[in-house]
Amino acid sequence: MLLIRCPYCEEERPELEFRNAGEAHVARSPAIAGISDADFEAFFFIRSNPKGVIHERWRHIHGCGRFFNAQRDSVTDKFFKTYKAGEKKPPLPKAATAPVASADVRPAEPSGEPPRRRTTPKGDA
Repeated sequence: MLLIRCPYCEEERPELEFRNAGEAHVARSPAIAGISDADFEAFFFIRSNPKGVIHERWRHIHGCGRFFNAQRDSVTDKFFKTYKAGEKKPPLPKAATAPVASADVRPAEPSGEPPRRRTTPKGDA
């Protein structure tokens, strides 16, 4: 079980007390009503989702109920730091996995062919 530190309660609590609320530090346009549909879609739905260290919003729903930010490695699930909402992004930890674009992490097949589906003969379960 993961333990997550709430920066407001100043306690480490089980992950079941928290909910992920998406990417942190997403800038909202000051004139949101005047932007195009494509720009609104990009703001509202499109996220970077890198492999490596990411900054996320979390909510301590079964505790103080407040939102905070966390710096977490999406590969190992290790939390490096949690910090209060409104604080600046902390620098990346030295031992962290560098973020990688999703197109760069696809495993290559040795033969160059797509992976084949594994089938089980009838009668064998």
